[in-house]
Amino acid sequence: MALQWLILTYVVAAEAAVAILLTLPTPKLLRDRFASLVSLILQPALFIVPFAGFQLLDIYWKNEHRLMCTSEVCTAAERDRYEKSIYKAQRNVILCVTACLLYWSISRICKYQKEIQSLEEGEKRIKSH
Repeated sequence: MALQWLILTYVVAAEAAVAILLTLPTPKLLRDRFASLVSLILQPALFIVPFAGFQLLDIYWKNEHRLMCTSEVCTAAERDRYEKSIYKAQRNVILCVTACLLYWSISRICKYQKEIQSLEEGEKRIKSH
C-alpha cells in the first residue's frame, strides 16, 4: 500500500512543478513550446484521476470498516495507533484531491495558452491584410 501513496506523492510533486513552470513569466516562444509539450503529455497522464479516485474509495472503505478505539477499554498504544491511522487517512485524502486539482489546473492552463496563441495568430492575420 505504501508504494501507491509514494507514486501519488511523486505525481503530485511533478504536477506542482509543471504548474509552476507553466505559470512563470517566460519568453513567449518558450512558453508556447512548453505548453504544447505539456498538452501532449496530458492525455496519457489522465490515469491519475481514476487512480486517485480509487484511492479515495479505498480510504472511504477502510474508514467505514475501521475498528473504533474511543472507549476506556483501549490501551494508550491502541489509541495512538488509531489516531495515527486517522491522520494518515486525512493526509492521503488531501493528496488525492490535490492530484486531481493540479491535473485540472494544468489542463486549463494549457487550454488557455492554446486559445491565446490562436487569438494572436488571428490578430496577426487581420493586421497583415
